[in-house]
Amino acid sequence: MTTPGTALDLYRGDLVARASHLATLHPEELKRRAAAAARDKDAAALWALTEAYLTTHGQTGARVSRHTLRVYGQAVRTFLTYATDNAVNLLTPGANVGALYLRHLEAAGLSASTVRVRLAGARTLYKALRWAGSTTADAFADARAARDPTAAWDKRQPYTEEEAARLLGHADVRMRALLLLCGHTGLRIAEALALAWADVDLSARALTVKHGKGGKTRRVNLSRSLVEALEALTGQEGPVVGGGADAARERLHWLCKRAGVGNKGFHALRHYAGTRLVREGHSLDATARHLGHASIETTRIYAKWVDDGLREALDGWSPIYRSRSQSSRFHRP
Repeated sequence: MTTPGTALDLYRGDLVARASHLATLHPEELKRRAAAAARDKDAAALWALTEAYLTTHGQTGARVSRHTLRVYGQAVRTFLTYATDNAVNLLTPGANVGALYLRHLEAAGLSASTVRVRLAGARTLYKALRWAGSTTADAFADARAARDPTAAWDKRQPYTEEEAARLLGHADVRMRALLLLCGHTGLRIAEALALAWADVDLSARALTVKHGKGGKTRRVNLSRSLVEALEALTGQEGPVVGGGADAARERLHWLCKRAGVGNKGFHALRHYAGTRLVREGHSLDATARHLGHASIETTRIYAKWVDDGLREALDGWSPIYRSRSQSSRFHRP
């Protein structure tokens, strides 16, 4: 039996070992290998270099999440495909390479968030190449994504109360726990899947998120219904829910079909948590702490979604509005 957290510790150890393999090379040897990989557009070698840079010099270091590594790896491979198709010299890129690649991503119809991630991955590749000493170029120094015309609160709406209830009503024991971890504690899907029993205190009705976004740790209170859902799983071994994100999304896809609910993804459950807290009168500060937001500005989106007072006021508007002073002029005795 694997004790909780062991798999994660092994992952961290392997990550540091891979980074050390490159970071401890003689500077000239590291430079030579990076230059050869860039010349050949060797995706595996360039990703290994980028991963080593992230682990050695990234803000979260060895706590970089699996999710970040996965999406950055995809971003690096996507850029290398573009660079190959357009004969881009990685070590001496033209002045407009970064901007043109960005326009290429936008023209492909990708969402603004996906474009930002692809851009971040490509920028990190160049940080890694400069770290290795193989180039001084920064192809993305002046690349700026076009402003997203869609307001943040219009892009990814939360599940409604009715939708959440229908999902829970059709979920099995394991999926119910996962839905509540995302919908009541507001955990991101990667955080929920990585949760170990050692990080859950059912008697105190709290859990600890380790290695959250930005490598941060936070303590989150549990609802009574979530405690009951977790108690139904306590006889199982390993992580609380476990499994991969892709498999979890597939399970959610079929659950939504059974429940007759539009699939908005797991993140919409996190939005549901934030929206419900604000609707019930909790402050933005308290909601931000519960969700682990770095800035309260991020939390303000939930205030937009629960502005029911304005909606009700508009519903009561008559066709013609006159101020009190105007009415007095028209109705003088």
